[in-house]
Amino acid sequence: MRVQLDRRDLAKYPFLKEAQEWVAGRTGTLEQFLSTTYGKVAARSGAHRVIGAITGEDPAAGTSPQEPEKEVFSYALARILVSCAKDRALIDRLTRFEAGRAWGFLQEEEPGKRSYVAASIGIDPDARELSVVEYVELVPHLREDRWRLVNRQVAAGRVRLGEDDLEELIRERIRHLLQRQLPLPVPARACETLAPLLADITASFQATILRDFGEVEEGAFPPCLQALIGAITAGTNLPHAGRFAIVAFLHNIGMNPVQIVEIFARAPDFDAERTRYQVEHISGRGGTEYTAPSCATLRTTGFCVNRDSTCERVNHPLSYYRIKKKREKVKGKEKEGGKEEKAKGTEKEAGKEGKKEAAKEKEPVRQSSP
Repeated sequence: MRVQLDRRDLAKYPFLKEAQEWVAGRTGTLEQFLSTTYGKVAARSGAHRVIGAITGEDPAAGTSPQEPEKEVFSYALARILVSCAKDRALIDRLTRFEAGRAWGFLQEEEPGKRSYVAASIGIDPDARELSVVEYVELVPHLREDRWRLVNRQVAAGRVRLGEDDLEELIRERIRHLLQRQLPLPVPARACETLAPLLADITASFQATILRDFGEVEEGAFPPCLQALIGAITAGTNLPHAGRFAIVAFLHNIGMNPVQIVEIFARAPDFDAERTRYQVEHISGRGGTEYTAPSCATLRTTGFCVNRDSTCERVNHPLSYYRIKKKREKVKGKEKEGGKEEKAKGTEKEAGKEGKKEAAKEKEPVRQSSP
């Protein structure tokens, strides 16, 4: 089915081939475009778009783009910026943001255009089932238990879908397609031109990680991770699943590859080159950024040990870490508050004693009787 798309449609769904063709016909080379006034404005807009994805800006804010040309170029430059950054975490944030943004517009879209967009990304908008292969490809990042294949109705190699299922799968399909396209091959000179904006993006990303997780504190690690790291220190030869859990978790809370390698350096049989390769691969250098395994997965692999009361409240090690960090922060504030109260109390008592001494000095000295 073919529909007529205007510039506002291209701004809402800039991943469509029509939008890509529209951009390609108006820019010349990337270096030439970035040297123009409009190119510089588009680059700043693209950086703002990436920062919005990092900081959690509502991707569906607004009902319709007010400046369609600017929106399309902003999307193009955002993709170029994260490609220059070569950081899978940034790519993941941007693709989730763009998928959520497009999905928000699709909720209000007229049926013809909505069906066209869905068909353009390879999904039949009227489908009530998907092949197992298609389904498994789409759902690995969907966390709810209802998406697990064992919880679905499967017959003759097809997975049954409800109407609400299809809505979420369209969003996930957009995210998957966008992520598969990145990073783009960007000329080094263009990345050098964009370096100041990349610095702003990196600073924003680091600030967001610090906001979400704060300074890394091993004392707030969940018992399972503490046990795994303890095993490494003791010289235990952990299986791949255990090493993967450690690296993914430490990467997710903001540690860089060098810092993670230093954790493994505690092992008596530490192999620097091999460890560095594994850490960089799991951290996203190989093209895919991984999230730490869930509590359910850790139970399956036998790494869920020394459970405490906080473990009963969470289903993921990252959630445990957030809760423990917040709890420690509150305790710290209460402790500081207690010190202040104690200091005030000491000052108050000192004041009372001072008044007593002053009163004594004013009393007449009584002579003892001979």
